[in-house]
Amino acid sequence: MIPEEIHLNIGAIIFPGLDQTDFTAPFEVLSRLPNSTFHVLWKEKIPVKDVKGLILTPEKTLFQSPPLDLLLVPGGYGQEALMEDETVLAFIREQAVKAKYVFSVCTGALICGAAGLLKGVRATTHWSAFHLLGYFDAIGIDERVVIDGSFVSAAGVTAGIDGALRVAALLRGDRVAQEIQLQIQYAPEPPFNSGTPASAPPEILAAARSTSREITETRLTTAKRIAAKLGVVTVA
Repeated sequence: MIPEEIHLNIGAIIFPGLDQTDFTAPFEVLSRLPNSTFHVLWKEKIPVKDVKGLILTPEKTLFQSPPLDLLLVPGGYGQEALMEDETVLAFIREQAVKAKYVFSVCTGALICGAAGLLKGVRATTHWSAFHLLGYFDAIGIDERVVIDGSFVSAAGVTAGIDGALRVAALLRGDRVAQEIQLQIQYAPEPPFNSGTPASAPPEILAAARSTSREITETRLTTAKRIAAKLGVVTVA
């Protein structure tokens, strides 16, 4: 926990093709932290469209970012384009050196893995990409939120809310995190029990896997290529 008199700089990378909920859900939580500034970052100060067409606008370039106490890395289909983007990967590595926490949501974990942040680190990601964590020498943990030292990872999309509340507690304490949870009335009661592969009916799981088959195969090819660059010779 960091005393509230110490100002926090929080930053999130946005990019074309991200899943906006990976960013906006944590933003809803983390932007409410007392005595903090939330920076929305990308390589250029131009609007970007999320995977479904929602337009988001960065307020700073990566080069204009201050040193961050917390870096948020979201995922989405556009994650693929960042996996070998040295400008983005270098920014993540540089910020991770001094940041108190790096927080990935969904397949943002794969971007962090490509930056070399997951070697020997316990982490999670979206269920459709979970099997890829080993290519980055990560230790895959099938949980909604995983904390390993200064690295915090949340599973798919909506898990970003849970992860952000955990991060809020780490930074400002349980009381602040609970107040934020109440402010946003986060008390989920999903109408169906199909939110994980284990609980979803077989036909629903099969349909979801079919929908994501192409991106999953692309991610596997990329993960293998990056594993070779990272010198990862065994895959969990």
